[in-house]
Amino acid sequence: MSAKKLVQSFYKSDALIDAEVMKDFLHPEIILDWNSSKGFVQMNYDSIVNLAGELNKAYVRSKVRISHILSENDLVSVRYSHYVKTIENPREEMFLANFIVIWQIKDNKLYRGYQMSQIS
Repeated sequence: MSAKKLVQSFYKSDALIDAEVMKDFLHPEIILDWNSSKGFVQMNYDSIVNLAGELNKAYVRSKVRISHILSENDLVSVRYSHYVKTIENPREEMFLANFIVIWQIKDNKLYRGYQMSQIS
């Protein structure tokens, strides 16, 4: 599978809110450097899987709308908006944040990520 197809599959899946699905996409040595409107955090395999598990407790559905995706060799850049449906109101889609991320792929898994996010 190409690096671009892998990243597209990742965002089309339920990985962001399902820890078991998330595990399928992550390289065991993954590092994600994330700059958000709340500050910087560096995440590893366990912390990313735990985040997906936490999001699963609050959201029943997660949808990513990709506006841009570019790839070169093992690098894929993605710009997207993330929408969710909450447990309290599963009929209403809620905007979560805008993201841009550069993924490096290794062994057909997400290996290094450099991400920025902004809530509106």
